[in-house]
Amino acid sequence: MALSVGIVGLPNVGKSTLFNVLTRAAVEASAYPFCTVEPNVGVVEVPDGRLERLSEVLSPDEVIPTQIRFVDIAGLVKGASQGEGLGNQFLANIRECDAIVHVVRCFEDEQVAHVDGSPDLLRDVETINTELMLADLETAERGQERVGKVLRAEPRGPERLEMDTLDEIVAALKGGRPVRSLTLGNEAEQAILGYHFLTAKRVLYLANVDEGSLPDGGDRLAALRSLEESVEVLPVCAQVEAEIAELDEADRLSFLQDYGLAGTGIDRLVVGAYRLLGLITFYTTVNDKLQAWQITSGSTAPVAAGRIHSDMEEGFIRAEVASCSDIFEGGGTDGIREAGKLRTEGRDYVIDDGDVVRFLFKA
Repeated sequence: MALSVGIVGLPNVGKSTLFNVLTRAAVEASAYPFCTVEPNVGVVEVPDGRLERLSEVLSPDEVIPTQIRFVDIAGLVKGASQGEGLGNQFLANIRECDAIVHVVRCFEDEQVAHVDGSPDLLRDVETINTELMLADLETAERGQERVGKVLRAEPRGPERLEMDTLDEIVAALKGGRPVRSLTLGNEAEQAILGYHFLTAKRVLYLANVDEGSLPDGGDRLAALRSLEESVEVLPVCAQVEAEIAELDEADRLSFLQDYGLAGTGIDRLVVGAYRLLGLITFYTTVNDKLQAWQITSGSTAPVAAGRIHSDMEEGFIRAEVASCSDIFEGGGTDGIREAGKLRTEGRDYVIDDGDVVRFLFKA
């Protein structure tokens, strides 16, 4: 199943417009708050130039790209952590996502209402980040209370690490820092895994700018980038993207050139979301079918085999591996065999982005 990215932001920042372009859906997008109530879900193919080139070289009968699920979540307002607006529902929907694209309105338009009167990107970002941290603080403090009772009865119990980690998280949140800002060890991360902290999720800021701010997004993006150095900021004009989506291929290229864009903002968003999830792509060619698979960076060959079928992970023997670049240079799989560039790898091999793999396993 594809991992999911939640599209969040204040009401009327362009979330539903962007979702429509991403998924070619017909989700209502209007100029008043809370147009989106129930979350809309769409599965989007990940743009992949390597897959296109592999298809040209290998000429398979079928080509299957990898995908990401995007979830358009209802707009959040101040007080959401206390149930204001659609707060409780909003927060529950975010909790179910693997990462967050935070859409920030960076344009002025009197025809599009703003919940606080007018856009202020730093204030608007702070509103959402504060509500997420308040929700996490409530979750962490409930955890402290529960674990504290256990430790009073058994001070040296295994819950000690959980309590120490919760203490660190509460201190960070009270200081205005999200959970993702902490450097937690693997054991500590496992200890608090069940809490599903909202601010532990990876975030990408999507700046919805006016068309005059293309292609780089204008001066406002510097302020957005200063909020968290580790968080990527992408400028996109939702209205322009909606217009591009209505054009045929030839007109689309001309339109992009007029704005000084090498590609659509939507494609950059999908690829950015893929990076956000910490994913890489490997490929298989079986029964004349070329397929791209997503996997977390750092995964071993047996884990990659398990993405295809659990039996392949359990019965893993070895993997035959070649890089995309070697296949391109060799003109196909026969060329890399002749050149001696087809490698045999065992259980400890870590899959590299762009590997083309054939798994051998016990049925």
